[in-house]
Amino acid sequence: MTIVYEEFKALQMPDAEQIITNREVMHYALSIGMGEDPMDKQELAYVFEKGLKTIPTITTAIAWEDSWIFKTGLNPNMVVHGEQWLTMHRPFPADVHVLATNRIVDIFDKGADKGAVVLMERELTDKASGDKIATLLMTIMARGDGGFGGPKGSGPAPHPVPDTTPDAVFDYESSLRQALYYRLNGDRNPLHADPDFAAAGGFERPILHGLCSYGIACRAVLATFCDYDHTKLTGFDVRFSAPVIPGETLRTEMWRDGDVVSFRMRAVERDIIVLKNGKAAIGGF
Repeated sequence: MTIVYEEFKALQMPDAEQIITNREVMHYALSIGMGEDPMDKQELAYVFEKGLKTIPTITTAIAWEDSWIFKTGLNPNMVVHGEQWLTMHRPFPADVHVLATNRIVDIFDKGADKGAVVLMERELTDKASGDKIATLLMTIMARGDGGFGGPKGSGPAPHPVPDTTPDAVFDYESSLRQALYYRLNGDRNPLHADPDFAAAGGFERPILHGLCSYGIACRAVLATFCDYDHTKLTGFDVRFSAPVIPGETLRTEMWRDGDVVSFRMRAVERDIIVLKNGKAAIGGF
């Protein structure tokens, strides 16, 4: 199906909502590796309901709604996550009814051989109070839908990461079952669970969700530069650059400059960058 630019931009995106309890908050934290040592009280605070803290990147894993893809004419088998930007307006509550409103900001034509880039925005609010919680921007790479004659633009410019030795590194040994656990947050894409589906996409085994790697990087920044204080982290941006295979060691390399932490993530065994152009804002509220 050929994209008609103005019609695509005018598509009405469905809203979504979810009641979040401490169960969802703790499960998300566990799914990105928090709480491996129950005697570590700093991490326990994210996986035990007594004084429960919330990881800001949980905002990418709630009120999940992906049925819109099938209503746009995009080829769903050729769609991948390109970039993610997050701005927190307040710490995420551990008990809240979240309303997510979604809209298409723009779609860019990269050419018939490169596909299209869809820029989307999500606003998360507390349904009871109407207070804004977070704003999320993301790009979706529609690899099979370029050449429709649309504008040649792109999303926001990527954040430059220093070309120097990192100020700190944080290693995490992902589990072979990490994707099976993470998908229970809401993203049930079979690419992350079904070996046959993954093989059809050219992968030897199901791959890890990009947003799981994103959450693992957030854990690294919280542990390294925020003393596990979730209220210090107000923004988290990244570009997805390569798939992660569950079981790999994921090394988050970080550079601090005032209230900004630049970062990237490396799959150690393959020595390949899987997240790049990372930017964490740690100035606090």
